[in-house]
Amino acid sequence: MDLTHFNDRGRAQMVEVGDKEVTKRTAIAQGKIIMKPQTLERIKEGNIKTGDVLAVAQIAGIMGAKKTSDIIPMCHNIFLTGADIDFNYLDNGILVEATVKTEGKTGVEMEALTAVSITCLTIYDMCKAIDKDMEIKDIRLMKKTGGKSGDYVRKEAVGKVISVNISDKKGVIKKPIKEGLFIENFGLKDDAHGGNWHRQVSLLGIESINKMEEMGVDNLSPGVFAENITTEGIDLYSFPIGTRFKIGETIQELTQIGKKCHTGCEISRKVGKCIMPTEGIFTKVIKGGIVREGDLIELID
Repeated sequence: MDLTHFNDRGRAQMVEVGDKEVTKRTAIAQGKIIMKPQTLERIKEGNIKTGDVLAVAQIAGIMGAKKTSDIIPMCHNIFLTGADIDFNYLDNGILVEATVKTEGKTGVEMEALTAVSITCLTIYDMCKAIDKDMEIKDIRLMKKTGGKSGDYVRKEAVGKVISVNISDKKGVIKKPIKEGLFIENFGLKDDAHGGNWHRQVSLLGIESINKMEEMGVDNLSPGVFAENITTEGIDLYSFPIGTRFKIGETIQELTQIGKKCHTGCEISRKVGKCIMPTEGIFTKVIKGGIVREGDLIELID
């Protein structure tokens, strides 16, 4: 493979992209900042003297995405059509995710990676007075779309199952079970949503449930949004339709992202608002088997 950032004399150059096609391009990057439990708790409570840590870090990350070409020598100055930073609390820190979009002739992978880096550095800067042991790690590209090279999704174990949930009626809250048998081209055995259709299994991240709690919705737990599988550590809704996952013993294919919310259902009455229409996903079971609490979720070809 040729290294395009060198000219025919072996010296650095900015790659010529004038002849490339204009396409819609997206890049998603993630990183973590690990910290002491008491530091994390003070961030959650808004008890850091330097200010609202995540609000400032979010602005810094977006600014970092916009300024990438100023600090990475061979990056093109790209017109961004969108940039967003998302935070999810971990047991020992914060997971930072940046989504950057453009419509142009070159991608935004570096912008997404820079946004994550600057966001994490800003969190460190605002909290270093109380925790100099913080560690920034695992900054990496998770997904990119658009361009001649096509789509890319990181292929590795990226998440885990924290709960398997079941109900015998539709439109009601599901109850956690230790493990479930998922039947090929049907779904979870004895679950009301199983059948020969494209929405056999529903999945939702605990991170999405936590967002609802932060918005003031109390007493939430796995299954409350009627998801069959509650996940951790993977933003399932960021992957394209057709992506396949190995979940426990099963192989499942993503068939739908989000859905129209039911009105008047038990979930709506209890929760008041719902995250499933935007961040829940649905799959069909390609290969059946058992799924248990703690099973890994892996991306496969």
